[in-house]
Amino acid sequence: MTAGEDVEQKDRIESSDKASPKWGGSRQLLRRLRDIMATGEGAQERLNRIVAIIAHEMNAAVCSIYIRRAGDVLELFATEGLKLDAVHRTRLRMGEGIVGDIAAYARPFALADAQKHPNFAYRPETGEELFHSLLGVPILRGGRVMGVLVIQNKEPCNYSDEQVELMETIGMVVAELIAAGGVVRRREQAPMDGLALKPLRIDGVQLSSGLAMGRAVLHRPHVPIGKMVAEDEGKEIDRLEAALSAMHSKLDHMVKTVDDDGDGGDHVDILKTYRMIAEDRGWIKRIREAITSGLTAEAAVVRVQNETRARMAKVQDVYLRERLLDLEDVAYRLLQHLTESNGNGTATQEDLPDEMIVIARNMGPAELLDYDRERLKGVVLEEGSSTAHVAIVARALDIPVIGRVSRILSRVEPFDRIIVDGNNATCFVRPGEEFRRVFQTSMELHAQQRAAYARDKDLPAVTTDGVEIGVHMNAGLLIDLPHLHETGAAGIGLYRTEVPFMVRSDYPGVDTQADIYGKVYDQADDKPVIFRTLDIGGDKVLPYFQDMAEENPAMGWRAIRVALDRPAMLRQQLRAMILAADGRPLNVMFPMIADTSEFLKARDALNKELARARARNQVVPSEMRVGIMFEVPSLAFQLPSLLQHVDFVSIGSNDLLQFFFASDRGNPRLDKRYDAMSPGFLTLIKHIADQCHAANVTVSVCGEIAGNPLCAMALIGVGIRNLSMSPWSVGPVRSTVRSIQMASLADYMASQLNSPDHSLRSQLLAYAKDHKVIL
Repeated sequence: MTAGEDVEQKDRIESSDKASPKWGGSRQLLRRLRDIMATGEGAQERLNRIVAIIAHEMNAAVCSIYIRRAGDVLELFATEGLKLDAVHRTRLRMGEGIVGDIAAYARPFALADAQKHPNFAYRPETGEELFHSLLGVPILRGGRVMGVLVIQNKEPCNYSDEQVELMETIGMVVAELIAAGGVVRRREQAPMDGLALKPLRIDGVQLSSGLAMGRAVLHRPHVPIGKMVAEDEGKEIDRLEAALSAMHSKLDHMVKTVDDDGDGGDHVDILKTYRMIAEDRGWIKRIREAITSGLTAEAAVVRVQNETRARMAKVQDVYLRERLLDLEDVAYRLLQHLTESNGNGTATQEDLPDEMIVIARNMGPAELLDYDRERLKGVVLEEGSSTAHVAIVARALDIPVIGRVSRILSRVEPFDRIIVDGNNATCFVRPGEEFRRVFQTSMELHAQQRAAYARDKDLPAVTTDGVEIGVHMNAGLLIDLPHLHETGAAGIGLYRTEVPFMVRSDYPGVDTQADIYGKVYDQADDKPVIFRTLDIGGDKVLPYFQDMAEENPAMGWRAIRVALDRPAMLRQQLRAMILAADGRPLNVMFPMIADTSEFLKARDALNKELARARARNQVVPSEMRVGIMFEVPSLAFQLPSLLQHVDFVSIGSNDLLQFFFASDRGNPRLDKRYDAMSPGFLTLIKHIADQCHAANVTVSVCGEIAGNPLCAMALIGVGIRNLSMSPWSVGPVRSTVRSIQMASLADYMASQLNSPDHSLRSQLLAYAKDHKVIL
């Protein structure tokens, strides 16, 4: 806890003799505000009247409204109780003072003595030195902070939770007044950057590959709410029930439409889970309670939606954030039904461009399907992860998606031209005509290249001097499996079994798991598949584990450590794999093995399940191969003992690289500081490969570098003969393999490993150019 938070907490729990000020009823106050909003007065006059009424009704000495202006400045726009000369003169930066802190973090402050708070910023022109206690809330609209609403009193006092909630509700009313215009220019809070000649480039992470170009459609525009304050509570409850019924019916139809063949699939399971979330009793109960406080049904949904957003800001758990996002998505759809837009939102508006790039903070899976599939070309998100429901559905529909694109919503205007490079996780905002023409050529070449890769998918991945390289693909969901045959990959070198667990709301039993693995076998069509047991922990958290918060999760309780501590879970997964194999070959890989004894314990669990299957006269795999994911450097010194017991070793370069360099791959300050093509790291790879070859144990690399043609060339040069990668990398790497002369490359790599250079990339690029290696 920071010093500021510590003081804040102490202020919140001041002794009871500092009583909460008395205040009037919420319904009366909201009705008076409604009447002011309905007048024909100017915006400034209405703000002045609003602060006067709030101060009176809440028995406050001061009520002030600060509004966010261009440059992230908070300007005092109206006050009752402070010096009027300060209006439009007093300004605070976002994050400056208590008011700036409220705006920066979109959180309320209730302080018994604000002047003792370390963030207190005194402005002499306001005359606020007379006032001690302070209650401030952010003015929110559509998740955006538009200002801050503050009340103050002379005596130190404690504000109640009810007063905080009422102030947040009033903030919603004020937000509508600000948004209606006349207070500040609407465009003033939308900073622009990027020029036509030099477009703004913003990097993110790849959620779905591909290239796209089109015009920006800002997803989830504000749903207009005609009335904030209810006149008839019973009528509002009836409206809510009718809207819920209509929304549920439409979602049922959507699920049925997507699952038209009845075979299901990951994206269908996701939509069914989403449909269940739309009936969340706790969420619906909170909306009903908000209506009983005096709000209309629409305002009640927005109130609960704001609470959900506030929770999302505090939640670090990826899974929980995804579920809160689903709730926010459902709230948006419910608002559409309440406002009689029939739940169609932007997806059916006729004025949308023919080629759309949807820009959003985040999206739910159903929202993606609302858009016209023929016109939707790409998606750019401020948030998102590869296991987000929208990303999985997008991959199923072959729509390029980039996630974690910083502040994209504040940097893009509706119908701006946008370029989405899903292959390199980059988007370009407002590109000029020449830039667009060049990218259009790139898109055409990319399409031709994909067609060429498809034509060559049956060609063997063999070097010019006859050395065969196994080019496999990684997978984690059933929707990935069609790529196995489309790309001509030799097999699945890594099937991440944890991904189906992460997109489900409950733990799948043995039969459910066996059904998933059985479908993987069926779709692989006799091509080999390596199933990795659950690799959870770190940044992959399941909802069924609530005690996994750790200071350093990447090096904590994860992967095989969890499995060995939860043997029943491990054995159930192995049992499901044996059932799914149904007499076919079974390849099992255990992740994050740090010493030989861990592997032997895991293999013992597998042997027990095989013995159990035989005792029950079940069909056992026709062939059993067991291996490990090499991710922990300590294992390099135990290879002689380990290689006596394993059938294969797969190097997980992502984790191995961060452990090798003691460099957190999630830390932006260390991004690209260390390189997989460093002489030291490649020497480690060569050591592992040499030891495995000597013991006649298959070795492969299945991390991110395996799919980069230049890195793949280096790996092959130090002895790696099997690579596993994302599906879209299979074609390019196969072309690279077919242009390599192995003997020459091996000699060159051996000559470079003692180099003192930070990286061998420039040398490798020069070698590829000189030897006509296709990259």
